[in-house]
Amino acid sequence: MNHAHRSDRRVAGTVLAVGAAGSLLLLPLSVAPASAATPAMAAVPQGITPAGMNSTPVFPVKASKKEIVSFVLKERNEASLERKVNAGIYSGFLTVKQFASTYGQPGSKISALEKYLRRFHLKVTSYGDGLDVTATGTAGAFNHALSVSQSVFRTAAVPARDGQAARPAVTFDATRDKPLLPKSIASYVEAVLGLDNYPVAASNALHVQTTKLTARQARKAQGTKNGQAATPFTGNLTPANFATQYDLSGPVAAAQGQGQTLGIITLAAMHPSDAYHFWSADLGLTTLANRIKLDNVDGGAKFGAKYDSQESTLDVEQSGGVAPQASIIVYQAPNTDYGVIDAYAAAASQNKAGSVSCSWGQSETLLAAEDRAGDETPTLIQANDEFFLELAAQGQSSFSASGDEGAYAATADLGSRNLSVQSTSDSPWTTATGATTLKGTIPLSTVNVNIAAERAWGWDWAWPHYKDFDQPNGRPYKTEASFAVTFVTGSTGGYSTAEARPGYQQKIKGIGSFHAVPYLKPADFRRTFGTSLKEPYAWTVWDSKSKSKTPPKVIAGTAKTGRAVPDLSADGDPYTGYELYYGGLQDGWGGTSFVAPQLNGSAAVIDAYLGHRVGFWNPAIYEFAASGSSPFKPLDTSGASNDNIFYTGTAGALYNAGTGLGTPDLAKLASDFAGL
Repeated sequence: MNHAHRSDRRVAGTVLAVGAAGSLLLLPLSVAPASAATPAMAAVPQGITPAGMNSTPVFPVKASKKEIVSFVLKERNEASLERKVNAGIYSGFLTVKQFASTYGQPGSKISALEKYLRRFHLKVTSYGDGLDVTATGTAGAFNHALSVSQSVFRTAAVPARDGQAARPAVTFDATRDKPLLPKSIASYVEAVLGLDNYPVAASNALHVQTTKLTARQARKAQGTKNGQAATPFTGNLTPANFATQYDLSGPVAAAQGQGQTLGIITLAAMHPSDAYHFWSADLGLTTLANRIKLDNVDGGAKFGAKYDSQESTLDVEQSGGVAPQASIIVYQAPNTDYGVIDAYAAAASQNKAGSVSCSWGQSETLLAAEDRAGDETPTLIQANDEFFLELAAQGQSSFSASGDEGAYAATADLGSRNLSVQSTSDSPWTTATGATTLKGTIPLSTVNVNIAAERAWGWDWAWPHYKDFDQPNGRPYKTEASFAVTFVTGSTGGYSTAEARPGYQQKIKGIGSFHAVPYLKPADFRRTFGTSLKEPYAWTVWDSKSKSKTPPKVIAGTAKTGRAVPDLSADGDPYTGYELYYGGLQDGWGGTSFVAPQLNGSAAVIDAYLGHRVGFWNPAIYEFAASGSSPFKPLDTSGASNDNIFYTGTAGALYNAGTGLGTPDLAKLASDFAGL
């Protein structure tokens, strides 16, 4: 039997180690001497709170526990910067110092915050962009400085039901109190992040066992013809196959990324030796020597399969395989809200990487639920946007994986069954990358499945072959319907409910019009976290009695507002996917996680070819697509042969919600960029 399984950290909810129990002790008053005039205080938004996670307190956080807390500052002149980025900045990129002087907070205000925090014996570091101040100290000191009381909280485990995998209990630190700062300082602080350590993001990598062949045997047997598989796919493709498939060829490919630096934002540690082995021993590539630099942001990240170190490894291997002569900085940060923000702040403030990618995310629905519970999460979305805007202003391209849950991103973290997309790929200021399934033959246990043309990645193509798969308990599925609700996987795409549709997307006529295949009908609507937000937590399936394998008819709809996700796509179905070297060579890896770093590497190659940074891709690529000579191939076939478990194509449309603008011709894209 073939077994499809997600990485252990696919769902944000892994049990964290519980800190030592102890009483909550306030630091003595000598830490923060009383002043004659107590300043007026004001509340500042923070990240995850216990209300948002529907959790209960266990015991107080020990006062001596070391913590890192980030203070994200409000971006000045942001509306003006958004207009410039939306119009496309192709030259005159800003230095970090220039960015800070116009858009960061002035030095006097940063100094005021630093001075206040140092009163509590906190060690303070400020990023060069004027948007992020990070403090390190004890929980007791932060309690006193911010007028909060921190506790260890625990969420209840969620049993498996309706095809959704069980989710374990999560233990994390947090506070029910809103942090307070002097009113004069609070006025320019966007958010305080780090009073919790909930694991906020999940990897967008997926692994499927597709063959008993070893990777070397499969590579020898594979072969290609006109960029397509000549023999059945076995999940053993390489960066070279990506380059062939999407025409990263000729003089452009010859540039190989010389003089460029790739940035990888990740929330798990990796071993550089894996990547070096993959490039040299497995691919036979000659790469830039000692090219990997690990930047351990906020103390770095944890290593191991349960933390998704496979994700970090593949990001480096794929981006570096596409651009073998580029340097690589891996920003390894803790899987927390402050870790994500500080990793982006580091990449932007260093301004060394001409292109940056991230393959982690969380659903917008989870953020909306936290917002309703009082978590002020819109400020977290705003904070992400600030750093993407900075990258764009400095000419740094950015790519974000859209997710692996098809049209239902919230199934991975919240467990709800509503249409949803993922943050941070929903930001209008990053290039969201979706995934496809390649044309060719996919071997299952008893049948070879033929994919007639490259299509949106959605595992509904496997549903009729449910007898080739086993349930997690080893028992066979009895019906196609029972299998379908457990195999809701594909390229996440759709329309944001949190981010507005940017002007550059409005260049595409009818971008909000879509067609869809409604296989799954939402059911069991319940209040989320006890708030007013009601979402479905179950599905009914078109084939509820398994007597008919005919899917529902295609429907039409319109999304009048909301940023459309993704922007473009490339192969990411693990069944037509890639090799990964992680302590050994493995086949059958995929996910939108592969597309983001591959395009990151492609951007470095294009920048090397042009001799300068291209910057933020989106304003240009939408203009190219609308020009009548598009470097993208729209996947516009309508129906069950081209969908992401809901959104399908529309004949003649330049944009389709399952795959965005389509798949790129990278050589033509480079030529188009050269004309800017």
